[in-house]
Amino acid sequence: MNIDILTVGKIKGNYLNEGIKEYGKRLSRYCSLDIIEVDDEKAPENLSDKEMEMIKDREGDKLLSKIPSGAFVVALAIEGKQLSSEALSAKLNDIMVEGNSHIVFIIGGSLGLSKEVLRRADLKLSFSRMTFPHQLMRMILLEQIYRAFRIMRNEPYHK
Repeated sequence: MNIDILTVGKIKGNYLNEGIKEYGKRLSRYCSLDIIEVDDEKAPENLSDKEMEMIKDREGDKLLSKIPSGAFVVALAIEGKQLSSEALSAKLNDIMVEGNSHIVFIIGGSLGLSKEVLRRADLKLSFSRMTFPHQLMRMILLEQIYRAFRIMRNEPYHK
């Protein structure tokens, strides 16, 4: 199983980098993990709606260009479907059983994801109705993917 985390922007903060490295190491038992970063667009304060859409479109074009052909795409979006950890594990298992060997999770920038990226997604996934910093979301996502593999294999993990 190949899993890509496709994300806008770089991690700023050693504490996040350490957590991301730790979950990457733990996941190496279950899958091949690749984290692909695209540059974020500069977004000054007080943008108009049109300017926000233009920035999301530019970031979206960069993201779309990195999606491998045939990959199952999961876009993280506040309006997406909310799943329990067990349901996420079952969904990932179903995706693999259906013959998909490459899953791409997409985390947008500070303004979110473009309409084109959301249209490309096979699944829109929400972790909460709350907004999280996209840098922190990377670590949360990795932890949940790790938890999903542990659940799939009936391995112990804290609840």
